[in-house]
Amino acid sequence: MADIKDPENTVIIELKDGPVTIELLPDVAPKHVERMKELARAGEYDNVAFHRVIEGFMAQTGDVEHGDMENDFNARRCGTGGSKLDDLPAEFSKIPHDRGTLGAARSQNPNSANSQFFINFKDNHFLNGQYTVYGRVIDGMEHVDAIARGEPPANPDRMISVKVASDV
Repeated sequence: MADIKDPENTVIIELKDGPVTIELLPDVAPKHVERMKELARAGEYDNVAFHRVIEGFMAQTGDVEHGDMENDFNARRCGTGGSKLDDLPAEFSKIPHDRGTLGAARSQNPNSANSQFFINFKDNHFLNGQYTVYGRVIDGMEHVDAIARGEPPANPDRMISVKVASDV
């Protein structure tokens, strides 16, 4: 079990194999942290597919518009949507994209992150300074490692639920 130091800035993602505890970094990327907590508290991330999972790279999820596998799931469009909220400005930092870090997915525009995010399977330092890092897995990385691979996966895994630890 994870040692949660700041429950208000920790999220727990329930996957098929077990929970993944993510420590958010509000001092590094406050807008991204607030967005994740807002969407988690609204239940927007529940049942959202991992639509792009590349071996040796990362697992991407968070398309709340097209990725809800229980409600209007669209496999062909999954990965192209966001939330009903405005896009976020980039919050680049010196935090490296190491194994287990959470990065904000975006289009070519650095200020286009919205709801999608990825978890790095390994150190991906070529992403440093190009994608916002706003959290890190502190427990359950083995469950992230077990997510079905593919672009998109033939049978995608999903985030069963995403909760802010202080709400649990």
